[in-house]
Amino acid sequence: MKEDFLHYLWKFKKFDVLNLKTSNGEEITIINVGQYLELAGPDFFNGQIVIGNQKWAGNIEIHLKSSDWYVHHHERDEAYENVILHVVWEHDTEIFRKNNTEIPVLELQKYVDATTISNYQSLISPKSWIFCEKQLKEIDRFAINNWLERLFFERLERKSKPIFELLDQTKQDWEAVLFCLLAKNFGLNTNGEIFLKIAQSIPFSIIRKESFEVENLEALLFGNAGLLDTEKEDTYFKDLKFRYFYLLHKYQLEKKNLEPVQFFKHRPDNFPTIRLSQLANLYHGQQNLFSKISTANSVKSIYETFDVSASDYWQNHYQFDKQSPKKKKKLSKSFVDLIIINTIIPLQFAYAKSQGKEISEELIQLLDDVGPEKNVITDKFGSFGLKSKNAFESQSLLQLKNEYCNKSRCLECAIGMELLKES
Repeated sequence: MKEDFLHYLWKFKKFDVLNLKTSNGEEITIINVGQYLELAGPDFFNGQIVIGNQKWAGNIEIHLKSSDWYVHHHERDEAYENVILHVVWEHDTEIFRKNNTEIPVLELQKYVDATTISNYQSLISPKSWIFCEKQLKEIDRFAINNWLERLFFERLERKSKPIFELLDQTKQDWEAVLFCLLAKNFGLNTNGEIFLKIAQSIPFSIIRKESFEVENLEALLFGNAGLLDTEKEDTYFKDLKFRYFYLLHKYQLEKKNLEPVQFFKHRPDNFPTIRLSQLANLYHGQQNLFSKISTANSVKSIYETFDVSASDYWQNHYQFDKQSPKKKKKLSKSFVDLIIINTIIPLQFAYAKSQGKEISEELIQLLDDVGPEKNVITDKFGSFGLKSKNAFESQSLLQLKNEYCNKSRCLECAIGMELLKES
């Protein structure tokens, strides 16, 4: 038995509310269970109950045992002076306020149906992956779909926080924010944070001015990535290095000493050289990229915008001075899908939020047309009967696993609550 289960029982009145009595035998009528705070202090604020013939308004505190009141030292805390009812699973001692008046106790275990307890115990019993894995197939799909939508926007709220932080850092320049977000996502998991620092180290006003020459953009990106620090005989390398130091002098920039980018364990197409060149070519070929991204309402138009290749030099190179078989390094559809999921959708959400606009349906529709992500989490959910049909659902399932299942927040989860309902 856990305290959060008692919170659930009280909040949703999952017990016999018609025959309640205090531990002293006085009848209890619940008018309002109060507001569930989930903060320091009493668990439910501003509840209203009738005990005997007396109406009370105040706070309700919930514990597994009455004696937990003293274990948690509530008798010393003025925040608990306005508690009008102590709801416990097991009543093992009387509780008194500072003025020696007794606090009424409701022993909840006397009023909870055995089926509710059985469902709860079944839900929290150990499983191989998540608590409800064997019961997922039993849940009504309509209830799951509603929950997935809420999870999706919870995830977007979390993803929007660093976007607004970047907006403050760039003095409300959405184009600069987009550049930073794209850089981070072009770097994927291994180089994402390094690419972000590279983007942040170059004022976006310079990216705007130099975008007409892709070699200048490559020079800035490669230079700040530390990829031009050595000496090589390669003509293209020498040209970029010359441009880099010329641009540092032109704009009075300091050479940045950032963490080295990583090649190890990457497929060659994901080498930082290739990804930085593709990023440079994207900004060379697309002016006012933010205006296109922020209003994009079809996957097809996004694919067209990101129809980008690395520069000609990289068709037969993955690293400077090392030739390889010729191959045009275009952004793949699967890579652009990741950009849609991790950059475009969060950016559109944050921008609409800043404008006070509601675009929930548009965002869901956009991700409906993007294939689901393939990873351990989505595969596992699929094996238990909850298979993702698109990126909207796979994003929602990632939120579910990371923020609810991993943290045992079953009683805050719509699926958990469905399983606790009486059969």
